[in-house]
Amino acid sequence: MKIVYLGTPDFAVLPLEKINASNHQILAVVTQPDRPFGRKAVITPCAVKTKAIELGLKTLSYEKIRLEGVEDLKALNPDIMVTCAFGQILSKEILDIPKFGVINIHASLLPKYRGSAPIQYSIINGDKKTGVTVMQTDVGVDTGDILLQEEVEISPTETAGELFEKLSNLGANVIVKALDMIEKGEITPVKQDESLATHVKMLSKSDGVIDFSKSATEINNLVRGLNPWPIAYTYLGDKTLKVYRAEVCLEKGEIGKVLSTDNGLVIGCGENSIKLLEVQLEGSKKMPIKDFLLGHKLNVGYKF
Repeated sequence: MKIVYLGTPDFAVLPLEKINASNHQILAVVTQPDRPFGRKAVITPCAVKTKAIELGLKTLSYEKIRLEGVEDLKALNPDIMVTCAFGQILSKEILDIPKFGVINIHASLLPKYRGSAPIQYSIINGDKKTGVTVMQTDVGVDTGDILLQEEVEISPTETAGELFEKLSNLGANVIVKALDMIEKGEITPVKQDESLATHVKMLSKSDGVIDFSKSATEINNLVRGLNPWPIAYTYLGDKTLKVYRAEVCLEKGEIGKVLSTDNGLVIGCGENSIKLLEVQLEGSKKMPIKDFLLGHKLNVGYKF
């Protein structure tokens, strides 16, 4: 099939590569426009555009595809369009262009976790499994029919960053399988059960603040789910202390108080306790907790 691929971040790179290596033809790759990046705000293409150029594919970028891209997409006359973390909502006029419509790679087992941060919330909420859904895009947000799903387990220590990589690889394999099945007429769309639908909001830095009155398991899930961004944190004096890795301990003690510094920094929680393993104090580098404690003496009983 002739395909227009729409994607922007790292997560969408592997699916692009897999489709490009398949029997299907990519007519063009559509991404968000180049943006300022880094401390020096250098104008930089997104990960998908960079990969598309490397692969020798035609690239297009629009601030508002609904206003600027319709005629270009009509001229390409694709059989199908594939979106993956593109970052813009498509109009019905665009959805109606391809013969087989637009399909989307979504990183959850829909209808669970509609919205922009399904990977992070699957970990934050302590789920044991997640997966990838290829869905038919409609005018709603992740509300279209399910075409194909595959699931994976979430390991107890997995971070959102690690799960991103796992699901990107899974999505790359599933989308090619879905395209093959659509071309052969082998897919039967399944309506989503609206009674099971959940929608998750976009994450912000403020979501990372650690509430030690919660259980150690909940806190550990937050730490894992917000790594590599926006990172869970607490405060040491007037400075932010980011927490990159932690683990649950069975030791019990007063909420928010340091219980031990022998083999990590153990802090009392609403249930059990949390041991901080890797941290970064504001103005310093990220480091293992043993190195942090060499330079910052925290006594048992200190209250966070």
